[in-house]
Amino acid sequence: MSTRPEVNMTEKQAQIRAGIGARAVQILSSLLLEGAILFLASGRLDWTWAWVFLGIYLAGILVNSLFMLRGHRETMAERGRPKEMKKWDMAISGVWAVAQYLLLPLIAGLQVRFGFGQDLPLAWHLAGTALFALGLGLFSWAMIANAFFSTVVRIQSERGHSVCRSGPYRIVRHPGYAGAILQGFGVALVLGSTCALLPAVLAAVMMVLRTFFEDRTLQAELPGYRDFVQETRYRLLPGVW
Repeated sequence: MSTRPEVNMTEKQAQIRAGIGARAVQILSSLLLEGAILFLASGRLDWTWAWVFLGIYLAGILVNSLFMLRGHRETMAERGRPKEMKKWDMAISGVWAVAQYLLLPLIAGLQVRFGFGQDLPLAWHLAGTALFALGLGLFSWAMIANAFFSTVVRIQSERGHSVCRSGPYRIVRHPGYAGAILQGFGVALVLGSTCALLPAVLAAVMMVLRTFFEDRTLQAELPGYRDFVQETRYRLLPGVW
């Protein structure tokens, strides 16, 4: 009797575990990188709002991981080890990552170090905290709802890629990107940095561009997506675009 199916299943499980491990390293690395940039740029460890941001970020990661590990392990593995990446996606994602994970914490930290513009009232910090948490929640909801929520724009034919119509996808076609945009502005306000709103704007522009190009790609390459466009008419903001 052939044991090939069992071998294939074992290989698949090993690949999933490796992908999850790779994703865990990526997420923890980004958390450590942002923390290091914040505290080195500011020159202080007693920056309360930086700790608030990192605490919410870590809590969001842990809650998201609990949900994903319970029933979405393949999605986690895909996000950890995505395959081919389109050139336009590489460029847009690269600029977004620099703005979100490097420039935003760097500028916020330098603003604290040199003491300019650090006079935002408590209400702004709290509003930013709520906005950041909302962005994390929307991003996680999209990830849990969509089994093909990858870090790159590609048709996952090997996994039987299909259109997601559930959860936040009933409201907008790219809820994950909407959540990412909210996070960028939320982080700047949590940290009390008006200057950090500039890289947040740049990151948001990159997400809008990625939404445009991804929508065009999915309509051309993913069966059923054109019908989905008619069902869920707005990309990022209901009633607007």
